[in-house]
Amino acid sequence: MCGIAGFSSFEADFLPDAPAWTRVLERMRTAIAHRGHDQTGEYLRSHVGLAHTRLSIRDLSGGAQPMVRRRDGTEVAIVYNGEIYNAEELKRDLIGRGYTFETHSDTEVILCGYMEYGAGVARLLNGIFAYVIWDGARDTMLLCRDRMGVKPLFYALEGNTLVFGSEPKALFSHPRIQPRADLDSFREIFGLGPARTPGCGVFCGLREVKPAQILTWSRAGLQASSYWALEAKPHTDSYDETVEKVSWLLRDAVKRQMVSDVPVCSFLSGGIDSTVVTALASQYLGERGGTLNTFSFDFAHNDDCFQANAFQPSRDRPYVDQVLALYPLHHTYLECDEKTLADLLDDAVVMKDLPGMTDVDASLYYFCGLVRTHNKVALTGECADEIFGGYPWFYRPELLNADGFPWSADLSARTVLLSEEALRELDLESYVRQRYEETLAQVPALPGETGDALRRRQMSVLNLRWFMQTLLDRMDRTSMAWGLEARVPFADHRIVEYLYNVPWEMKYREGMEKRLLRDACRDLLPPALLYRKKSPYPKTYSPAYEALLTRRFRKMLENPQAPVLRFLDRNKAEKFLAQPKDYGRPWFGQLMAGPQMIAYFLQVNFWMERYGIR
Repeated sequence: MCGIAGFSSFEADFLPDAPAWTRVLERMRTAIAHRGHDQTGEYLRSHVGLAHTRLSIRDLSGGAQPMVRRRDGTEVAIVYNGEIYNAEELKRDLIGRGYTFETHSDTEVILCGYMEYGAGVARLLNGIFAYVIWDGARDTMLLCRDRMGVKPLFYALEGNTLVFGSEPKALFSHPRIQPRADLDSFREIFGLGPARTPGCGVFCGLREVKPAQILTWSRAGLQASSYWALEAKPHTDSYDETVEKVSWLLRDAVKRQMVSDVPVCSFLSGGIDSTVVTALASQYLGERGGTLNTFSFDFAHNDDCFQANAFQPSRDRPYVDQVLALYPLHHTYLECDEKTLADLLDDAVVMKDLPGMTDVDASLYYFCGLVRTHNKVALTGECADEIFGGYPWFYRPELLNADGFPWSADLSARTVLLSEEALRELDLESYVRQRYEETLAQVPALPGETGDALRRRQMSVLNLRWFMQTLLDRMDRTSMAWGLEARVPFADHRIVEYLYNVPWEMKYREGMEKRLLRDACRDLLPPALLYRKKSPYPKTYSPAYEALLTRRFRKMLENPQAPVLRFLDRNKAEKFLAQPKDYGRPWFGQLMAGPQMIAYFLQVNFWMERYGIR
């Protein structure tokens, strides 16, 4: 994994002032240097500048970027962030077509693939990626992102200049791009956050290349196209055939994602998703004489403070212990205390350039930093719930049929601290409703599909485009903040394509969520692990954490210069602070309840201060 950045303009010539523009490139890639400290590079020509900061995972000694190839007297250059899991197959094909390779890196495979197939090379790639290719012969630049949106790529068009980067902070290091916000920015933050409208960067003028999208920048301007989309197809496989297909796809995805020139580890929660990935990775390494490093996360004082509820019925530690008895793993238990968690809320905003999932972001950021002292690559169980239907809103009727985003259907729970003036001015109901209906209008369905069948498809698309993207953003920023590459086998596009058309009756067989996944992996785990009730990422239940947040919130309220006070109702805030917090009624997802509401407003205030938002 890496960080990429750059700019282009056809009405400017950067070469006469090359030292100054090279310094701009250096500032841009320095802003995202945390994504990879192993190598850096810049590429500057008359109408384009590219910058790269590298985390070496494959071909450690080669593969430096920007990578340049010459063709018919002109240059083709690439900067790229990601991993291509079928690079060797593509490489063999390109060698058969006459290409020679100077490195063992997947970067060169994409570059030569573009030279052979043009923009269509994206359709051939199995992996997680964001890349930018400059074609000097055509005076054209392509910006491309992987199908699921695992790797980020932001851009802004300021006048006649296109600026891009892996994170917003890279763009803000360009002299023409400044952090600004308007009412829509705050509609995103208060109405949808920590989710974001697909393609929206929240800051004014800041956009994100959408998953499976190619942006073409040329003298004709900026044009967008998609190279992949979900398709609704009849599912003709029997249940046994479906189980067999899912089993093969998952095993193949994990096997491909074990490819690395540095050791791979896994996050192990004891839940079905991470345990299956861990089991398959352990088997793969065991066949090659290796032992898998694994890591689990929890919080200080949860032994005493944990509160079981409908969303989080049990703790993880007992199940992790059972996995350790089954497989030869080198395991490390990691723990975070309340003060560390609260202190990292600001760091989590800096990491993401936006308010986020508060202590969920902060804790994963902390844990990834500890994991990075051992490994550079980690496998995760992310995305299984979105594609197999593991969340309660897939099967609890009152959540499934809620008329809005199911993880945030009740806007009153998330606007409880806003002033009446802010509520009138923002008109969050209308904004959120429009985003919701836009998504429903784009759901692929079979002709004549209605009722529950259509609603299940809608739920799948809502989760893939919104909720899963939020979690992938979190995973990318928290891991890459430390130069840790996080891979997500369940996000393999082949699995997503297949599961989209599998009937709900197969996914929820005999009334059990993710039964299809469990049956596909029944040879890997005993029943106690295989049929464990879902429990999401852990969080702290310590009253000490809530007390810390409350003190910091009161201090913010007492500061007349605190910018977020523009939106707050002080009386509502005091009443909210005084009442017991309901940990079992989340306002976003399954993890963000009363304490996280306090933390979110603290993050919004810090965000406004840091980025000069007034």
